[in-house]
Amino acid sequence: MVSDRKRRAGSGLTIRDVAALAATSAMTVSNVVNGTGKVGAVTRQRVEAAIRQTGYVPNAAARRLASPGSSRLGIVYTRPSSAFVSAALVGAVTGTSRSGVQLVAHDCGDAADDALGTAIEALVGSGVAGLLLLPPFAEVVSCRSAAAGFGVPVAAISTGTALPGMLTVRIDEQAAATAVTDLLLARGHRRIAFVKGPPSHSGSLARRRGFEAAMAGYRLTVPEELVADGDYDFASGMHAAERLLGLVDRPTAIFACNDEMAAGVAWTAHRLGIAIPHELAIAGFDDSPLAERVFPPLTAVRQPVARMAERATELLSEAMRGGVFPTHDEVVEFTLIERGSTAAEAALEFTDKPT
Repeated sequence: MVSDRKRRAGSGLTIRDVAALAATSAMTVSNVVNGTGKVGAVTRQRVEAAIRQTGYVPNAAARRLASPGSSRLGIVYTRPSSAFVSAALVGAVTGTSRSGVQLVAHDCGDAADDALGTAIEALVGSGVAGLLLLPPFAEVVSCRSAAAGFGVPVAAISTGTALPGMLTVRIDEQAAATAVTDLLLARGHRRIAFVKGPPSHSGSLARRRGFEAAMAGYRLTVPEELVADGDYDFASGMHAAERLLGLVDRPTAIFACNDEMAAGVAWTAHRLGIAIPHELAIAGFDDSPLAERVFPPLTAVRQPVARMAERATELLSEAMRGGVFPTHDEVVEFTLIERGSTAAEAALEFTDKPT
């Protein structure tokens, strides 16, 4: 129960105090105060009664920021040190600056439902009027069918597919992975290993489908021993490579689902005295700055992460000003960059692709 002293103070009250009294969430209270989202009549009456009982006065600055003319846009991410997140943040800053929108960045740290829900409630409760979710948060929201319940438009980038109830800006991840694998096959490799990304990322699943489709195009099956788990970080790339390169019949090429894991593969190969690319070809994904800092530099798919984030914030800003909750899927081009890590090896037997 809110104390009388706090009720008299007025300014000491928070939206969470009202939510506790009304037995609902801070996000629902925010929707009632700002006239956004969908709130049932009974719940709305309960919130309004709690506001009258507490004497709560909404923060004028927060309400102004939540209005269509001048808004705050929240970006939710994890692993801030990764090149992907760094590029996405740069793109989001560029996009919001151009749109005249304030960017609020939140490192959620955990993709669990409760942590994500709490983070989003807090952002929306503070006046954020649109959300940009980086992987894997968009997938979590999509699985819960919760996007519409946030009361603000939601966007995502680098998803493996369009996601219901939100804006998505992405490349064709499956086609990109097929292109990488086709390059390795064209270089004569047939025993190609694959380092997966975490299954919570829809892009990881699309990349594996693309890899397997390319292999099937050459009538090649992929034995399970040549598929290794990865977690989109350097350490998991090293661990995957230790297992794959320890096989009696080890692979002649490894395609890792992102550059950090590919760099981990390269480090392990160097440690084991395996020459790149003469004894092992390596390919990555993203074409982050790390790809050019590895020796030899990594062949990789370049997806324009910063540009995708910039575009997503522009679409979100338009939706916020229009007070709409659009579903839109925008697919941008990718580029395959070949570097020294996949140079053709004459000692490898080359077989023409079946017709």
